[in-house]
Amino acid sequence: MDTKLCKGLPRVNTDGLKSFIPEEKIETLLARPQADRFEVRDIIAKSLNKQRLEPEETAALLSVKDPDIAAEIKAGAEELKKRIYGNRIVFFAPLYVGNNCINDCSYCGYRSSNAGLERKTLTKDELVREVRALEQKGHKRLILVYGEHPVYDPEFIAGTVRTVYGAKVGRGEIRRVNINAAPLDIEGFRRVKAAGIGTYQIFQETYHRATYEKYHPRGLKADYLWRLYAFDRAMEGGIDDVGMGALIGLYDYKFETMAMLYHTIHLEERFGVGPHTISFPRMEPALDTALASNPPHPASDDAFMQMIAVIRLSVPYTGMILTAREPMRVRRQAIRYGISQIDAGSNIGVGAYAGCDDEHGRKRSQFELNDNRSLDTVIGELCDSGFLPSFCTGCYRLGRTGEHFMEFAVPGFVKRFCTPNAILTLAEYVEDYASSAAAGKCRAAIERELAQIPEGVFKKNLLRKLEQIRQGKRDLYF
Repeated sequence: MDTKLCKGLPRVNTDGLKSFIPEEKIETLLARPQADRFEVRDIIAKSLNKQRLEPEETAALLSVKDPDIAAEIKAGAEELKKRIYGNRIVFFAPLYVGNNCINDCSYCGYRSSNAGLERKTLTKDELVREVRALEQKGHKRLILVYGEHPVYDPEFIAGTVRTVYGAKVGRGEIRRVNINAAPLDIEGFRRVKAAGIGTYQIFQETYHRATYEKYHPRGLKADYLWRLYAFDRAMEGGIDDVGMGALIGLYDYKFETMAMLYHTIHLEERFGVGPHTISFPRMEPALDTALASNPPHPASDDAFMQMIAVIRLSVPYTGMILTAREPMRVRRQAIRYGISQIDAGSNIGVGAYAGCDDEHGRKRSQFELNDNRSLDTVIGELCDSGFLPSFCTGCYRLGRTGEHFMEFAVPGFVKRFCTPNAILTLAEYVEDYASSAAAGKCRAAIERELAQIPEGVFKKNLLRKLEQIRQGKRDLYF
């Protein structure tokens, strides 16, 4: 590792740490023969009973090649998602704060050796303009993304989070700020937690150690164990919502799926709760980055769909994120099999929402997006397809996070709380931001969901809150 490049970043000290990803065991489990439909049905039944799967069971689902049995896996995932999450799909937007980076990851447009990338870090005023541009579209939840560089230290990150919460225009406001930033030490995580962050997200990229070391030759990120234990430090620092992920294409997607399950088990055993979300972005082309256009281990669309269904069944209560990296047709299909969070109307060029043209945005981007539909368009299409768009942040602000979230989720309260709160946030969107075409679709979705709620005191309270929103009140939730 180049210690000069890493100066100013947290001290790397992984002495005594060992990987909790059992690579040989994973490879052995994945070498098993294909599971038959009876074994698969037993595993699906366990998952539908809302129990996390064991590695042997996940490996059995991943072993399936028969299209008819694979269809049963996807049908099981679809049913599980309905039972736990109802019809809701949570929306967020990515906001890239800066693309300076001391790492040299072979697949990344931000890598330190990429001379073609236009480096940019938003000033406070530029950040406010970006936030207001997103608020004027209707966004309420953001994830702030930073390169890995000494300038993006805990104080800088905390300051940007506070700026985002304070940047408001009209009825717009950001109610939850998540971050995707370099792994910090425990004290650094405490400082960003104090600024009010929601979920801390970081991807291991690949859990296969030899592959990891091959594609992360320089920078702080070259230390596999420092990154692997990031969530341990985050949780010790008081952050109980974490989001893990793997970059699909660097190594076998089946291995990465198994490794994320083992990472989940590690967190459950040590902290009593697994990740809040799991992501599985596929590699996409990036500026002047040959590897990104030629992934060593690409996953076909069919394999990708089966992977999504298997993850959904493996970790029933973990949110699953699918971003605009994927094309529209893939996202439309994948949402059925377990996706609970998506972005829309996204632009990942630093300053691209309000402050730069398309060409500058492209030269400041980490990779290319494939779904460029507007937020309004995606919301209308989801409503037409029977889903319920949501901007809800109620659980976070009421302390239903980490272990407390599981206390509510396991008995089935996610649907009880989140569906009404989704209805309320969609009603806000109708009143403040929706086009006339989308507004009609949203109202139809709200009526469809209201019809499923039994008559009684709770429904009367929900209807009362909906009327208050029509009269101008905002940020009402259960």
